[in-house]
Amino acid sequence: MTLKALYLNTSLKKGGDTSNTEALIEKSREWMIKEKIETEIIRIADYHIIAGMSPDMGNGDEWPEIMEKIMQADIIIMGTPIWNGEKSSLASLVMERLYAQSGETNDQEQAIYYNKVFGSLVTGNEDGAKEAGRSILFGMLNIGFTIPPNVNAYWVGEAGPGPSYIEAGQESDFTKRNTKMMTYNLIHFARMLKQSPIPAEGNLM
Repeated sequence: MTLKALYLNTSLKKGGDTSNTEALIEKSREWMIKEKIETEIIRIADYHIIAGMSPDMGNGDEWPEIMEKIMQADIIIMGTPIWNGEKSSLASLVMERLYAQSGETNDQEQAIYYNKVFGSLVTGNEDGAKEAGRSILFGMLNIGFTIPPNVNAYWVGEAGPGPSYIEAGQESDFTKRNTKMMTYNLIHFARMLKQSPIPAEGNLM
């Protein structure tokens, strides 16, 4: 069974800059590769994505390229840093663009995100990891993605300025355990849905 996992890194840093969020993504990716899952990481800051409610906003909007990758994936994981106690502005932008196409349906008249699983990874120096995960995962559940249990993994440092994940969090047993659990739960549910997709009967009146 071939599965694809797509990581959406919504750090505000572009691809050439060190990203704590991507460092945590790489920990999950190691487990994906071990299970022979095809993986790809997209740094959202490297793309020109226009805010709006159209599948293609024109004017060089690169969202359609990302959306195509999302539609080809079985597993989607959004990684976000914490800013001011919340997910990044780019995470919100991606969620808005996904929501804009949530009315589209597959050949079973289900939301196009049916049979895809979604998880979140969060890094930051202060509190906000659970708030960010709750916002992301409920938003994705609401538009048709499947959310398995325990699929919000994170590392949060002490309150106030201080070392970030790369400097101080990579050996956290809590984060390592939860990142592995998140990854394997996503793989397990993706395999189940691949073998037995959600039936269309629930959409029939």
